[in-house]
Amino acid sequence: MTSQARCPYPLDASGSDIHGEGAALAERGPATRVILPGLTEKIPAWSVTEPGLIQRLLTSAHISKDALLHWPAYRKGQIPESWPLRIWTDVRNALTAYATEHAHLRRPLAEAFTTRRVRALAPQITQIAEQLLTELRPDRATGIVDLRAQYAWKMPLLVANILLGIPAHLHDEFRDVIGHLFSTNRTAEQGAADRAEIYRLINVLIAYKKKRPGDDVTSFLIDAAQRDELSKPSQLSDSLLLLIGAGHETTVGLIDHGIVNLLTHRDQLALVTSGTVGWPQVVEETLRHQAPIASILLRFAVHDVHDEITQLTFERGDALIVNFAAAGRAPHVHGQDADAFDLTRTTSRKHLAFGLGTHFCLGAELARLEGRTALKAVTTRYPHMRLATDPADLVPLPSFISNGHQNIPAHLGVPAAA
Repeated sequence: MTSQARCPYPLDASGSDIHGEGAALAERGPATRVILPGLTEKIPAWSVTEPGLIQRLLTSAHISKDALLHWPAYRKGQIPESWPLRIWTDVRNALTAYATEHAHLRRPLAEAFTTRRVRALAPQITQIAEQLLTELRPDRATGIVDLRAQYAWKMPLLVANILLGIPAHLHDEFRDVIGHLFSTNRTAEQGAADRAEIYRLINVLIAYKKKRPGDDVTSFLIDAAQRDELSKPSQLSDSLLLLIGAGHETTVGLIDHGIVNLLTHRDQLALVTSGTVGWPQVVEETLRHQAPIASILLRFAVHDVHDEITQLTFERGDALIVNFAAAGRAPHVHGQDADAFDLTRTTSRKHLAFGLGTHFCLGAELARLEGRTALKAVTTRYPHMRLATDPADLVPLPSFISNGHQNIPAHLGVPAAA
């Protein structure tokens, strides 16, 4: 039975088994029909899992991310305002724009993420990592520390705060709301509240930076808006939402899974500590093995798109989800042991975790830099660190978009001599 003929696969809003679901979807074919969660009404889409097909679609001029232009159900008002995932289609920034508008909105972001600006952050990133490790405080009763809450989550947030110039008095509020944006099991009421709160904070940040501009990305984008490079008020706030949300979450997932993979594969960790494998390879294999963004919403067929290799046809207006997690485990690309974390793997860099084509992640090199720094720092400071629970008992995030754990309980062990 072909993927078109089968009943659509209902996606798990809780993200309880991202790789199990990815394997089930891939078994149905290179792309298969699915039902998006969040409403009693059925919202159909395709989930695309095969790496080659993903690459062809992501580099096609006939595939768009603009729901307003190219998703008939959205344009006709058939997607309810109460849909908790609607923020992924409502925003007007480089994430959702198409063709010339995308180039227009991406340009100031690309100028803000120059190689100079990223490289200049390296000493501060190292300092942040070392400071967070110094501040780790195990629970007095159990001796356990949560490495996600106290390290993997905090480090990218503090880096983003520096990059964006977010003042200290807003740090905690941004921290509290960011995670909710990627939860895909939120109710309509919770989703509306999350959306209102993040935009409130962004507007507070914009007002603050207009009065106190600095050498930061927020000030740069405000200047771009005043030069009409971001011509609509929502484009400024939505561009900041893209940087605050997506950029942070990707890096948290990378550090999260990097720590867990190294602690549960001591033989692989030994390859790094012995110098056999470098930290860049750790980052690339982690991105392949555990794509931080498991699936990304949404793309749309501008016209009927027929793929000659798979013989699949995506009709005009069809919605598509790109399943990066499944693509990273594809056996025909990464071998029959693709489910294994293997730092000697020669195909590690063939992952698609940062996307491809015009929507390739602008913060990819910054995320890589943070990942290398964070993983090297924590394993060097605490060489005897170990998980405080069975890896199978780690609880995944409630999301089919964001791939990570709710916490990483660990015993730090004796720190390395200074």
